[in-house]
Amino acid sequence: MTTATARTTGDLEEFRVELTGYAYRLLGSPFDAEDAVQETLLRAWRGLDRFDGRSSLRTWLYRILTNVCLDQLRGRGRRALPMDLGAPSAPVAASLGEPGPVGDWLEPIPDAAVLPGDPAELAVARESVRLAFVAALQHLPPRQRAVLILRDVLRWHADEVAELLGASVAAVNSALQRARATLADVPEAGRHAGADLDDEHRDLLDRYVDTFARYDIDALVALLREDAVQCMPPYPMWLRGAVDIGRWLVGPGAGCRGSRLVPIAANGGPAVAQYRPDPDGGHRAFSIQLLEFSGGRISRLTHFLQPGLFPRFGLALRLDP
Repeated sequence: MTTATARTTGDLEEFRVELTGYAYRLLGSPFDAEDAVQETLLRAWRGLDRFDGRSSLRTWLYRILTNVCLDQLRGRGRRALPMDLGAPSAPVAASLGEPGPVGDWLEPIPDAAVLPGDPAELAVARESVRLAFVAALQHLPPRQRAVLILRDVLRWHADEVAELLGASVAAVNSALQRARATLADVPEAGRHAGADLDDEHRDLLDRYVDTFARYDIDALVALLREDAVQCMPPYPMWLRGAVDIGRWLVGPGAGCRGSRLVPIAANGGPAVAQYRPDPDGGHRAFSIQLLEFSGGRISRLTHFLQPGLFPRFGLALRLDP
């Protein structure tokens, strides 16, 4: 291998974060995104001797990754959140019911895996990995999804996208127009989680962590909007309304009393890792919670009841007493 090729091999890793962000927006899963990026880098490494430099290394990697992701999406249904699938549940339900297949649900991703170090790119990157936006993207057919991300998020020119997809500029522009029209009809697409945490939102997050840890449900409900939503993938049930969320927490959800919460950063916004009390002592990984704010209150709580996500965030599966 030549020195130039060896240098380029090392350079491949520099693109991992932005490639992971692109793959996550397309696929909706950190596990699938990481697998797709790993496959992309492996294919690129194997094909470096055939890379002729007619396009940039970055463009070449995006072309490989787009094909890998589109292959993954072929024949697969969209990943969703419980609110996409039916009406809200009654808060007096005795249990969560049966979980749906893990592959059916949108999953959270750590900020460190997808957000760039360049401050100039950070704001757009944060908004485009918000859970609501990634969920909205899942309403698009895979190629439209790729076109919209490349054009509206990554700011590629239409001719660059056309070359990457092997399509005409007219076809790219048509796909973008259809994708934008679809997202305009998805109410959640434009909802924001709260951008960078300002002092008000940071205080709100701190109060949530405190009230949940003390399990003061009256105080916690007071932090919620009246129309707040709570969901718990991979279970299809979800709740609407601060009162119903409170009833659930003191009823079927009472096993969360005594939990420990660890602040983390996920999907460009505020989040916490919840460790639930273990009857054998200590606390065990239970959920990754993403919070969204609106009007000075919490508007959505998404509890991902998937302990397998904890290692993705560099978190232990247990906390000792």
